[in-house]
Amino acid sequence: MDLIIASTIFAIVVVAGIVLITSGNGRRREKATAELLRQITRVPQEPGEQSVIRQNQRRRPEQGDGLFAMLYRLHLLQRLEENMWQAGIYMRVSEILLIMVLIFGAGIGAGEMVWGDAMMSTGLGAGLALLPLLFIRYKRNRRLKAFALQLPFALDLMKSSLEAGHSLLRGLQVLVAEFKDPIGGEFRTVLEQARLGMPLPKALDEMLKRVPEEDLRLLVVAVKIQSEVGSSLAPIIGRLSEIVRTRQRLNAQIRAMTAQSRMSGMVVGILPAIVLAAFSVIQPSYAEMLFTDPTGIKILKAAIALDLTALFVIRRILRVNY
Repeated sequence: MDLIIASTIFAIVVVAGIVLITSGNGRRREKATAELLRQITRVPQEPGEQSVIRQNQRRRPEQGDGLFAMLYRLHLLQRLEENMWQAGIYMRVSEILLIMVLIFGAGIGAGEMVWGDAMMSTGLGAGLALLPLLFIRYKRNRRLKAFALQLPFALDLMKSSLEAGHSLLRGLQVLVAEFKDPIGGEFRTVLEQARLGMPLPKALDEMLKRVPEEDLRLLVVAVKIQSEVGSSLAPIIGRLSEIVRTRQRLNAQIRAMTAQSRMSGMVVGILPAIVLAAFSVIQPSYAEMLFTDPTGIKILKAAIALDLTALFVIRRILRVNY
């Protein structure tokens, strides 16, 4: 019970620190913006006065050696926020962290009521607390996959618009009008940024941060080359469309060839839990020792750890990089 209380207090303190860091980031951005506006509108100063101001500037938190500086350097909150944007979930990071803490506490309470073991309860709470992160990852992968499937058709439409004599911005407008989200919404953001004065290559770079697809990176590089060299963009986009379709066809072939192995790994990972549940219903005395006897509890913990390790190893083996 002491372990559960200590773990809960530690989790609350960590999340509170992270929330404070997040709010501090917002205040620092506002101060940086105000400072930039002040420097733009102020009268130029003498060199001596400027050097004094530079010497009196505070050191940034990420330049320190403490815990907060380490969190800044790891950029964990920024990565979580980027994953939420890529998943199309526009919530605050503090709200996600609060949900995770509440689920963690509920999992510990449920585990304590069912098993009465501190380690099992903490493991259940930690597993349930990861569910929001898994949901964000699922939404992110699904959205990126939908974007990748729409990309070849969008490239074909851009090529047709350019061959018809339209400009690239006009081709993007046609694309936004014809395609739904996610590709329509992302290119709509690009057009809005371009209307506000941002260069088109820079706007495409910003979209690449929101949609980290390798196929989209090829389009961004092609637009940058065209803006610098001035070559014809329509043949480049047509060739790029063929390359994207070839990569997607290769990916589908790889998934078809590894489907049996992936299914075998899933069956091997889920089978022990199914067998344990079946014995608990058919013959409860066989499975009762795993939950009541101290040696049986240790065996059950070791089996869960080994099963999760096997699933992770199988997943890593079947991952193909091309």
